[in-house]
Amino acid sequence: MEALEIIARKRDRKELSREEIEFFVRGYTQGLIPDYQAAAWLMAVYLNGMTEREIYDLTMAMACSGDVLDLKDAVPFAVDKHSTGGVGDKVSLVVAPLVAACGIPVAKMTGRSLGFSGGTVDKLESIPGYRTDLSPEEFKAQLKRIGIVLTGQSAALVPADQKLYALRDVTATVESIPLIVSSIMSKKLATGSDAILLDVKAGSGAFMKTPEEAEELARALVRLGNQAGRKVVALISDMSQPLGWAVGNALELREAINTLHEGGPADFRDHCIVVAAEMLMLGGAAGDTSAALTMAMETLASGAAWHKFVELVEAQGGDVRYIEDPDLLPRARLVKPVPAPRSGYLAGLDAAETGRAVLELGGGRRKKGDPIDHSVGVIVHYKVGELVQKDTPLFTVYANDRAQMEAATERMLAAHTFSDTPVQRPPLFYRRIT
Repeated sequence: MEALEIIARKRDRKELSREEIEFFVRGYTQGLIPDYQAAAWLMAVYLNGMTEREIYDLTMAMACSGDVLDLKDAVPFAVDKHSTGGVGDKVSLVVAPLVAACGIPVAKMTGRSLGFSGGTVDKLESIPGYRTDLSPEEFKAQLKRIGIVLTGQSAALVPADQKLYALRDVTATVESIPLIVSSIMSKKLATGSDAILLDVKAGSGAFMKTPEEAEELARALVRLGNQAGRKVVALISDMSQPLGWAVGNALELREAINTLHEGGPADFRDHCIVVAAEMLMLGGAAGDTSAALTMAMETLASGAAWHKFVELVEAQGGDVRYIEDPDLLPRARLVKPVPAPRSGYLAGLDAAETGRAVLELGGGRRKKGDPIDHSVGVIVHYKVGELVQKDTPLFTVYANDRAQMEAATERMLAAHTFSDTPVQRPPLFYRRIT
């Protein structure tokens, strides 16, 4: 079997066998197939697609390229959650402890930011000492002890995806449904959870720009999870504007802490409650949506979710003083409230442009491995559909460099559009896929 032959078959729109896919994934992971051949194969997949069977075989080959966790000796049942990425998406910081506080173990390995898509690991690393490099043994031991783990991806877990994703990012092959599905689901299957909630974003700040595109991806993800014997539900959620008010690592962590104390922006809090309710139903803690929503809201109100978050931070080596007093978290040197240039209804707040503004401030990565500034970011003060008064603060920029602050300000002003007549607010969720 030859790599060149496999590339040519996919170039010519032939269906690859399971053996050919396994050979290619194994060869690239082990360094036997060079980057230039893998790049050619990725482009062939991007252009010609894959059958449902090919996607399944690719996902399983990637999942089995490294360690595969068996959580049964830690907990009898575990749930996981995945977001396809967005701007202001700090949902896991609230939902994971909320679900764990309801008695459903949450086992989550999560990622870092890339481009304007924020990463949960980066937000958690705003807390001094918080470890995001747990070994598989530490992962399982902590899950057994406190029922929750929130860490970065282990180097031994799905090494094929780590290599392929880095190559996709520099070969313009990221936006491919077969490659997205195999990347997401190989990690989810390798971490060993029994049920998975998928939060698939649609809008300018997401890979999928329309709800229809997001639904196509969601259905492919759910089908594959079911084929692999997992319980899977996907929610299609809006990412045309940022989720919540805060965009930027320490700023988003503060917002999550406020939400765990029953504060925070309404859209973000409601989003977390709905996602948590779905996870509670997947885990068998509630029999229907009404009961699950009630359980999630009561657990948040009781303070149990906050206490579970503190327990999580402490277990992973974080200094809990920084979450008990968020004023200790990294703070930007320059703070600039920007007044609204006019009155009117907010007609649009471009999520992608907001994310790019934070990227310009140093709060994200243009390529893997770039350092980030945890203290910088933007807080928006209005959401689409709300009435804005001229000269009231429209947004606030947090920066450590004056030139970056001015560039981000200009980008954020352009991201806001106004209407003289009332504007309908976008929904939090478009549909649910099972």
